[in-house]
Amino acid sequence: MLNKKQIIDLVITELSREHQQAIDAANDAHAAAVDDQSVAETQYDTLAIEASYLAEGQSKRVIEFQHAIDAYKALNIVEFNSDSYIALGALVQLSADLEANHWFFIGPAAGGFRCRLDNINITVITPQSPMGTALIGKQQEDDIEIMLGSNQRTDYIAALK
Repeated sequence: MLNKKQIIDLVITELSREHQQAIDAANDAHAAAVDDQSVAETQYDTLAIEASYLAEGQSKRVIEFQHAIDAYKALNIVEFNSDSYIALGALVQLSADLEANHWFFIGPAAGGFRCRLDNINITVITPQSPMGTALIGKQQEDDIEIMLGSNQRTDYIAALK
């Protein structure tokens, strides 16, 4: 049986790891931007400017990861049934994924994150993704059509939890 709390905990663990890497990268970029070695020697020497842009970008990543972690911590765990409409927090299985025992978890962030729990393959998707957009508001047994790259996929929703 799928445990949404475990899925959320795995996502938060991964986001926290990536958050720490972003903090380390931002600190390294900031240190490079203010290092004596980065002082411009000529008008064409842009090392300090490049390092400061990198530090700013890394700092934005730190904030994005923190927002994603906060969104998962605030996510209400809701159990869906065959009469429910798919929304944030739903676990969805398409008919084509029955044999592979693959499910989609609709989360607020970390789209593309994959994990395996109790021999069940789980992929996190966001409501903004093409698959998320195709699923949100649908119910079990509904048909979906989705464009993935140049391929059109037609399927139906086999299960919802």
